[in-house]
Amino acid sequence: MKSLEEWFVEYGDSHRNKTNKLIHWVCVPLITFCVIGLLWALHWSVAVAFMMGALLFYVRLSLRLAVAMAVSVALMLLVIVNIEPVLVPVTLTLFFIAWIFQFIGHHIEGKKPSFFKDLQFLLIGPLWVVAFLFRRFHISY
Repeated sequence: MKSLEEWFVEYGDSHRNKTNKLIHWVCVPLITFCVIGLLWALHWSVAVAFMMGALLFYVRLSLRLAVAMAVSVALMLLVIVNIEPVLVPVTLTLFFIAWIFQFIGHHIEGKKPSFFKDLQFLLIGPLWVVAFLFRRFHISY
């Protein structure tokens, strides 16, 4: 299994451009929120199973980042349960808009998204955003 730094180095290779990074810092959390929301709309147990699997993946890489991701997901769930009557249209709309911007960012970058190489990068993206915040505030992970 790759180390956290190996994942981040490989992910960072297609996320060097300032504009692409900014787009990802906004859109990756939005997409994460939307995926959890859409899974929640299917059934809460589907969303919980997905989140538990992702968190186990994160724990294997970094306990501190996994805890931060768990807190982030908990905050997302608070929003999700409070917008349940409009959850599906809101999350579908945001999901498609965020992905459009992601592909615009990669067009600007001139590199394909990392998940084209390995689908696990879809889990690394949110962790990469959280790790950026850790580095920004000088918190080790």
